[in-house]
Amino acid sequence: MNIKLTVEYAGTNYHGWQFQANSDSIQAVLERALSTFLRTPTRVIGAGRTDAGVHALGQIVSFCTDKELTAHRIRRGLNALTPRDITVKAVEIVADSFDPRRDARSRIYEYHIINRPTPSPFHLNRAWHLHVPLNVEAMRTASSCLLGEHDFSSFRATDCDAAHPIRLVYGTTLERRGELLVYTIEATAFLRHMVRNIVGTLVEVGGGKRTPKSFQELLELRDRAKAGDTAPAHGLYLLAVKY
Repeated sequence: MNIKLTVEYAGTNYHGWQFQANSDSIQAVLERALSTFLRTPTRVIGAGRTDAGVHALGQIVSFCTDKELTAHRIRRGLNALTPRDITVKAVEIVADSFDPRRDARSRIYEYHIINRPTPSPFHLNRAWHLHVPLNVEAMRTASSCLLGEHDFSSFRATDCDAAHPIRLVYGTTLERRGELLVYTIEATAFLRHMVRNIVGTLVEVGGGKRTPKSFQELLELRDRAKAGDTAPAHGLYLLAVKY
């Protein structure tokens, strides 16, 4: 059977999604739990790689097994074997051909910013604290230019190994929820640090260091050196993967 998992995790204590030789990762924890539960070494495939400290509300994972098991039993068994900061939210039996990475039509990320004079203990390692008031309307205006298909070289990490920098963005929004600002972006796929680099540059717009027009010009320049700093990993969430 090919099994699809929807996994939620807080990434604070892990060195990202992908297996690391000398550090614990989300993938390694899930594979240990599955291997114990199924009593045989088991590998998993994830829809996307999240960096160290990044969280997920809807990471999609798949694995194959020849054991006849119900979805309910798999979910209960895995949640008994994983730490409290990793939860299997849903389990589905899917077609043998399903691949969580190749079959994904789009991915949605959120970035959380606490915008108030003092830090919040309730958002520790969950949101980027910025004490200077941000101009949300200016940030919204700037981010609107990201819609559609573009070369995102200006927001690409220098060590990104993607074959090309062209990505199609379906949606981008910035919402204020009290003291919390939530930036949401949906695209076919993302370059390494793309969302964090976009947010880091939008914050410069919100703080008056650059204009919405200069943000658009930056996209057209395709020059990472001209963009803002990379936003901290702990404010980023993989919200969902669409198929």
